[in-house]
Amino acid sequence: MKSTTVRRVTLSIAVVAALTGVAACGSSDSDKSGDKAGGKTAINVSPIAALRSAEKSTDKADSAKVRSTMSVGDLMSMTSNGALTWNDGLKGNLTITYTGGRMAEMMKKAGTQSMEARYLPDAYYAHMSDAYAQQTGGKHWLKYSYDDLAKLGGASGSYMKDQIQNATPNQSVKLLLASGDVKKVGEETVSGVHATHYSGTVNVADLADKSSNLSADQMSALKQQLSQAGVTTDTVDIWINDQDLLIKKTEKADTANGTMTNTTLYSDYGVKVAAEAPPAADTKDFADLLKSGGTMTGGTGSGTVS
Repeated sequence: MKSTTVRRVTLSIAVVAALTGVAACGSSDSDKSGDKAGGKTAINVSPIAALRSAEKSTDKADSAKVRSTMSVGDLMSMTSNGALTWNDGLKGNLTITYTGGRMAEMMKKAGTQSMEARYLPDAYYAHMSDAYAQQTGGKHWLKYSYDDLAKLGGASGSYMKDQIQNATPNQSVKLLLASGDVKKVGEETVSGVHATHYSGTVNVADLADKSSNLSADQMSALKQQLSQAGVTTDTVDIWINDQDLLIKKTEKADTANGTMTNTTLYSDYGVKVAAEAPPAADTKDFADLLKSGGTMTGGTGSGTVS
């Protein structure tokens, strides 16, 4: 593979890693059966009942503004800021900025450390720099079809597709519900808002087994990849406000690339969100990019651990 193609494809893989920041190990379990928790989260309400109420309220809110920070060892650190809606598939816009690590250096060499990320139900788009566009026929947008990611990444790609398409705030609540290890930490204030803090630890491989719609072969391959990535457990903390809405979550997990940390703040639930596919004339398909540069080696592995 030519050196320019290597740089182009490698940078594209870095963008895929950023893409998964919005999903972060969320559960895709769509089961909403179980306890019927009503009203506000109160001191005498069990953590499970309170979380079930919060999961339903957050899901019904349809949209929110999102601010997050994420880091994975010395591989990367990044921030995301924007708004997402999940009323009819995941849609929205985020500005993703690489703030440190090897990927920040890679993006800097490509002419930018910040990019617009656009999410649609069937694909993700990343707006790249003018310098990068010179290597893609003048096209600034990279399109990552979720179906293509699933095919290219094997089990990890299928899991990534599953997670991204279900990357809504209430998935973090489901994550704790699926853990079987939930405790109420206490009452706290987050961004000036009263909230109840809950915490738990999730076995990542077991969670994927419980919550994904993967085949037995895909699940077996995924577990092997998670093991190779050094991921075993994910510590999750969430904060629920008095309207039973998730307003903050944090995650921490050890990976082969170092410790992964993610903090996300949610606000302005119900905000209007609009997102459309970029102009086709200014868009390069990631699958076509790979075809022109050869096969991808280890493509989405770094994204799966996030």
